Amino acid sequence: MIKPVTPARSRTAPAFRPPASRPARVLVARPAPEVDGGRYAPKFTLGDRAELSADVIRDGHEVLRAELVLSPPSGPAHTVPMAHVDADSLGVRWAASVELDQLGPWTWTVQAWADTLASWRHELTRKVDGGQDDLSSELAEGALLLAAAAERADGDDATTISAAAAAVGDGSLAQAERVSRALDPELAERCDRHPDRSRAGTLEEPARLVVDPVLARFGAWYELFPRSWGGLAGVRRRLPALAELGFDVVYLPPISPIGLTNRKGPNNALTAGPDDPGSPWAIGDATGGHDAVHPDLGTVADLEGLVADARALGIEIALDLAIQCSADHPWLTEHPEWFQHRPDGTLKYAENPPKKYQDIYNVDFDCADWAGLWSALRDVVLTWIDRGVRVFRVDNPHTKAVPFWEWLIAGVRARHPDVVFLAEAFTYRAMMQQLGKVGFQQGYTYFTWKQSAHELGEYVTELAGPERFLFRPNFFVNTPDILTEQLQHGGPQVFRSRLILAATLSPSYGVYSGYESFEHVAVREGSEEYLDSEKFQAHERHLDGPLLPLVADLNRIRRSQPALQRLDGTRVLDTENPALLAYAKRGDGDTVLCVVLLEGDGAEGVCIVPDDLGLPPSFEVVDRLTDERFSWHLGRNYVRLDTGRPAHVLSVVVP
Repeated sequence: MIKPVTPARSRTAPAFRPPASRPARVLVARPAPEVDGGRYAPKFTLGDRAELSADVIRDGHEVLRAELVLSPPSGPAHTVPMAHVDADSLGVRWAASVELDQLGPWTWTVQAWADTLASWRHELTRKVDGGQDDLSSELAEGALLLAAAAERADGDDATTISAAAAAVGDGSLAQAERVSRALDPELAERCDRHPDRSRAGTLEEPARLVVDPVLARFGAWYELFPRSWGGLAGVRRRLPALAELGFDVVYLPPISPIGLTNRKGPNNALTAGPDDPGSPWAIGDATGGHDAVHPDLGTVADLEGLVADARALGIEIALDLAIQCSADHPWLTEHPEWFQHRPDGTLKYAENPPKKYQDIYNVDFDCADWAGLWSALRDVVLTWIDRGVRVFRVDNPHTKAVPFWEWLIAGVRARHPDVVFLAEAFTYRAMMQQLGKVGFQQGYTYFTWKQSAHELGEYVTELAGPERFLFRPNFFVNTPDILTEQLQHGGPQVFRSRLILAATLSPSYGVYSGYESFEHVAVREGSEEYLDSEKFQAHERHLDGPLLPLVADLNRIRRSQPALQRLDGTRVLDTENPALLAYAKRGDGDTVLCVVLLEGDGAEGVCIVPDDLGLPPSFEVVDRLTDERFSWHLGRNYVRLDTGRPAHVLSVVVP
């Protein structure tokens, strides 16, 4: 019989050793909210109350304590007591609610420990209640714990706790008196102010969050081409009217010089006439590039004056940041290495099949001098910021290097935490989310193409869920590139319903000029491009469209109803009719119930109010669009809408 041979390694390998220092027995894990395991910072806005939580776990049955250690962008860290919450079936969740009162990046962690004094009091109480006669050992133990607490305390607390320690440990006193002193509630309060954290556990790494300006979450945008309004000076003259309509942001497509080479004509024609202005996205000519102002629009001083006047009226001017160049841009001669060349040395113009952009060239983020390119683009953004611009709508960011955006936005935010970047990325969901993760405060969405009640309900429910910590939507009803088939053929009723949906479903929404006048003619059947698109020619614009009174009403309602300023309190409700979409919006003690006609000249149905919205069995609502009052109740409420009344926006009256 062959005996098994013991491997030599098992006889000679050194024994593994305990850690150099004693690990904490209290474990802290699963911080929330968290994005990708802490790789990215969840998004909040100034003044938000954040619910921060984590698991706290320890072997045994000790009484646990936890506190949040919060570090704002400036100033000292401070602690906030945490409470045990039954947030899930694990039963180990602790949470605290904190107000975020500074812009910028925050860090936080949780410090948790076993409270030996509270554990001792709990054990002593159980033994007293159980009728145990001899408690001398327990009281002696408590006296030592109280004496240690007295050493940690100061002032009157130290004196009181020290006296209690002496009394609890005094064997000459009656046991009942010693127990009474040990379990005195006031003594417990004093001891709790001076806990023993020497064996506290904490998160392995601090958690992060970022606080953006309120405009990153809530705002009404109006997009216009300055050349159709008399240049920057003309836009400046319209600012009071735009403020009266309730817009928070006026967004301008690129205002830089436009190249002549391969300039596009009307309706994207390949040949331009001598007076055709070209596309503003074909940036750059001999007079300047991305940081210059087109002389036909005005000067840098005009732009600075526009920004200043707008801000005085409560409006921010947003500029388009488009990282592409016309053939005449100075960079093509100064830095040809920043562009990708074919083997024959020629440049390839930009394409997004089936669209072709013969008038622009993309920069090459894989070029050898990528660092120089990044620095130049950074300087462009910082230049406009120095001129007062605080909002950027970024053109097609999903076609540029994502690490570049993470670097750029973090660097800008470190200097200017009030700057907002909106990502114009109509692409697959993961990329849109990733752009939000790396820093974009807002993103364009699929809203324009979500048209049925089912599609809209499903989409907004998704956006209002955990995704809200990484992606904030902006529901533009149209853009210079997007004239949906629904708008082309649906008539004024569709324009009204889409406007109401955008303004009440999403805290941020946008309108491109012409929408308020029901512009709906496409360049050809099957296309989403406008006939005589403003991208290629100037229009004579006037702020007088028939939809503007509804725009003003909606913006007024949005500002007065906190529930419409947040996404996380959105709940889709049943109507029993697919022609109607109903939803509840809740936030900051406010509740709004909306029902919108989606299709046809009229529809009737119900709005079923569930009993878990926190509303009483019967309640009064005010339709903010008409000022009518109705009595509603939990359960089924009859609704009929038509072209004269396309929606209810019902504010729940708080008694």
